[in-house]
Amino acid sequence: MTDQNGASVLMTRLLTWASLFACAILGAMAVYTSGIGLLDATLQRAGGFALALIVGVAASRTKRNQTELTSATSAFHVILDVILIVAGLWSIWSFHFVQTQMETALYDITHTDAIPAIAGLCVFLELSRRLWGWGLFCVGAFAVLYLLFGQDLPGILEHSGFSLKEVSEGLWYNTNKGVFGSITNIVLSTVFIFIVFGALLEGTGAGDTLLKFAFLLTRRTRGGPAHAAILASSMFGTMSGSTVANIVGTGTFTIPMIKKRGFSPTFAGGIEATASSGGQIMPPIMGAAALVMADLTGVGYLNVIVAALIPALLYYFSLFAAVTVEARRQGIEVQPLTMDDKITKVDVINSILFAGPIAAVVISLLMGLSTSAAGFYAVVVLLVLSVINPEVRANPKRVWDSFISGSRSGATLLIAIAAIGILVGSLDTTGLGLKLANVIASVRGDSLFSALLVAMMGALILGMGMPTLPAYLIIILVMGPAIQALGLSMLTAHMFVFYYGVASSLTPPVAIAAYAAAPIAGANPLMTSLMAFRLGMAKFIIPFIFAFYPTLLIVEQFDLLTFVWIFTRTLLCIWLFSSALSAYDRGKLTWLEVGLRFIAAFSLLALNPMIYLPALVLSVALILWDQKRRPTSANGMPT
Repeated sequence: MTDQNGASVLMTRLLTWASLFACAILGAMAVYTSGIGLLDATLQRAGGFALALIVGVAASRTKRNQTELTSATSAFHVILDVILIVAGLWSIWSFHFVQTQMETALYDITHTDAIPAIAGLCVFLELSRRLWGWGLFCVGAFAVLYLLFGQDLPGILEHSGFSLKEVSEGLWYNTNKGVFGSITNIVLSTVFIFIVFGALLEGTGAGDTLLKFAFLLTRRTRGGPAHAAILASSMFGTMSGSTVANIVGTGTFTIPMIKKRGFSPTFAGGIEATASSGGQIMPPIMGAAALVMADLTGVGYLNVIVAALIPALLYYFSLFAAVTVEARRQGIEVQPLTMDDKITKVDVINSILFAGPIAAVVISLLMGLSTSAAGFYAVVVLLVLSVINPEVRANPKRVWDSFISGSRSGATLLIAIAAIGILVGSLDTTGLGLKLANVIASVRGDSLFSALLVAMMGALILGMGMPTLPAYLIIILVMGPAIQALGLSMLTAHMFVFYYGVASSLTPPVAIAAYAAAPIAGANPLMTSLMAFRLGMAKFIIPFIFAFYPTLLIVEQFDLLTFVWIFTRTLLCIWLFSSALSAYDRGKLTWLEVGLRFIAAFSLLALNPMIYLPALVLSVALILWDQKRRPTSANGMPT
């Protein structure tokens, strides 16, 4: 072994142990601040980022060790990692020092203070690139460069210009916006405990039990494992907070079974991708986005999850419909339940691991406790109940490993939040968000639909290649003011952009959900992304429905009769849309029938009764005609 390789191995070992220690401290901080006591806000933010810095460098080094082939590159990366850690800790210390001085005396940021601030921005942008890819890096880098050189840009992009000192003040030393701003505070004080909670749920065996129950509930459907994947992913995804983690967690088991049932590899990968991405819109946790949305909108966590429920159920109905139609098209029949799929006594007992903590969250919120306190009590209940799982009793280290895994996920999320904070500070300093809102207002004219269409396209582009929470934050920061200017309520605007933040993971060419599912399915990534896009098409329609009919959100202008009426029409629309996309219902549809179904589906959502009432008659006629010409056999299947 050369000296350079020896140094690289030593560095990796040191960082591994330092990362483990950092994760333990971060997790302990989350537990303490959510249910026991408070830390000094400046110390919490500075300490959180210092620990996340260690974890981020260690995680990126572990990923890179797979490709380090030469001693020269190993030595270079050792030096680079040391520089990142030293520069990062120096910049974080500078933030803490400046904030402490501001709290105790009159203190003005100097040109000297700008140097560590700029170093810190570079460090966290580089870690964002390593851990989250070029997309997030480019967003943050653009924000910094825009502040520095935007005065030379044309049109609405032009601003008055900012010095290095002003850039550092806006992006680094600002506790309202910027890297250490309010979003970081939300993640550290509220979101982090739920990330740990999700990891503990999975590690204590709740995830395996969810899969078994999903297979049992869908055993009498044609789709079988495909329907089970949808059901399991809706429950698993709400707690995982990551589409890719959801795909890996459930897809490695469900995708092979979907293929075994007779579905194509492309369809198997596509349905898992769409189901897993949908977990992020399913209450009660919604991949931690509901917690952030509640803080940003001020409407309350319970209101957010109630508002999200009906649209999420409609989306999953669309996936069930798509699988049913595809199973009919391929002639796949119901198959008997195997012994491995049957629920055992242990599974029934383990189901408490999921039901108990979720009940703790809901009860805590109904009692008026804070969202973070609800997460704390959910973790406590889960840890107490975990002993009922024989596998946990046989290997208690599973709980510790899950705790560390959750803390590591939270730390890497903090790195992404640093890049988001840079964007927030840039938009706030330059007022670019308001300028974009004015542009969209001028483009839309008097049409709400055209304005929402522009907002949708912008949201899909901004969220492309991003994980759920960063995607949502970027989109709402850039597009939020413009959408609220259309006359939508704050909650409706946030829900609208959140849906497209999630949908961006299915949108070619950067469909990260499909690219994660394709290797497991053994399918072509591009074809899988196109399939996922087709299957998840309802996710692109539902936000328009609740934007025009806010009664679907229940907490917004609720009227029971209107709610039932639009809910029924939406169900019918989804079925017609799914069958038209597959050109199949009980049998193959003609091109005329496909065209009529598309027209009827979209017309059902019109605001004018003179349009949707004839569309309703046409929809019922199309379905009845299809049933009449293809009667069912004795077993209930189309002949």
